[in-house]
Amino acid sequence: MKEELLHYAWRMRRFHHHDLQTTDGQRVSILHPGQHNPDAGPDFLNARLRIGDTLWAGNVEMHLRSSDWLQHRHQEDLAYDNVILHVVFEDDQPIARTTGSLIPCLEMKNRISRRLAAHYQRLLHNESWVPCAEALPTVNELTRHLWLDRLAAERLEQKAGLMTKRLTQNQEDWEATFYQFLARSFGSKVNGDPMEMLAQQTPLLLLKKYRHSLFQMEALLFGQSGLLEQQDWADEYPRRLLQEYRFLQKKHGLRPIPLQAWKFMRLRPANFPTVRIAQLAALLYQTASLFSKVMSAQDVKELENVFEVKLSNYWWEHYTFDKTSRRQQKALGQSTVHLIIINTIVPFLFLYGKRKGDARMQDKALNVLEDLRPEQNRIIRGWKKVGMNAQSAYQSQALLQLKSAYCDQRRCLECAIGNALLKEEGLAEEPWPGAVIGEDWEKDWGALFSLPQSVVPAKAASLC
Repeated sequence: MKEELLHYAWRMRRFHHHDLQTTDGQRVSILHPGQHNPDAGPDFLNARLRIGDTLWAGNVEMHLRSSDWLQHRHQEDLAYDNVILHVVFEDDQPIARTTGSLIPCLEMKNRISRRLAAHYQRLLHNESWVPCAEALPTVNELTRHLWLDRLAAERLEQKAGLMTKRLTQNQEDWEATFYQFLARSFGSKVNGDPMEMLAQQTPLLLLKKYRHSLFQMEALLFGQSGLLEQQDWADEYPRRLLQEYRFLQKKHGLRPIPLQAWKFMRLRPANFPTVRIAQLAALLYQTASLFSKVMSAQDVKELENVFEVKLSNYWWEHYTFDKTSRRQQKALGQSTVHLIIINTIVPFLFLYGKRKGDARMQDKALNVLEDLRPEQNRIIRGWKKVGMNAQSAYQSQALLQLKSAYCDQRRCLECAIGNALLKEEGLAEEPWPGAVIGEDWEKDWGALFSLPQSVVPAKAASLC
């Protein structure tokens, strides 16, 4: 038994409600269970209960054993003095507030279905790629689709949260923040960190001073990357870049990032950091007001056009300095552009719309995801094998969120799919005394699916 199962049973009404009594014999009526609290403090906040003849409003705390209260040292924390009910699997010791008054205790040992607990344990310890892989096809398709809608929104909120923090650090400079996250996308997973470091060490305002010259922009970015530090280049071009960088470095007091940060091993030449830096330099050189242009694009095609870059002549015959390759344009591939759109542009559209109160901008972010083909990677292929086939980038983003944030963390009790499977295994519990059948139940069950009001009001209204 895990404490999370107690939380789930309380939140989703998955226990026997008949003749609820505290361990000292007082009758209990649950008018509202409270809001689950994932942060510090009692587990459920603002509950409303009738205990005996008294109506209580306050918090609910849960433990496997009553004595865990003391193990967790809640008796020393005044924040727990407003707990009105202690819900435990087994009551092994009376618990009092700091004032000395006893806290009513509800024991759940004989109220949670053994089948429910056993099925949860099977999910928790299943070693399949995802815990519910074998049972997944039995879950209602509508349940799965609604949950994916919720997860796509959750992933966007998560990314937007990271961007918000950086925006604050950059004193609300949208262009600089976009430039830093864009650079990270150019580096993909392997070189995302050093590309972001490069953007932070090479301010956009500095690059704008030299945007009339692609050569100087390359000198700045390659110099700041540390990739020019070798002193005996055979080719004239890197020697000229280094010479120009030395002048600019002294003029602006620049400091390059460590050369060791970059990775070339097991990368296709088209993904080498040298090529990505050259592409970023070309994009910044040829596109004035890049952030505004991206924000004003109306569809995927317009966004793709933004990334049609033409590199300087040297890179037509090179992937790295001093090593000649077959002559060809090193354009950004469509799959790379789509990943940049998914991981940077869509979250920025969403965040910008959210901060400006523009629901149409938020809708546009989701529409772009729906118009893009699904990503192709190991995780998406894994989902396809178990019957979850993404039809768009909107769904592939949701599936990535499901795998990383729920399946890998074994958060089955917080997952609508896990809930659906557990519902089939548990008993059909009666509603709370005084509750209107369907009303409270549907509110909590629907909360698993519904998009937050802060996401996209128009879309949320169509889903809920």
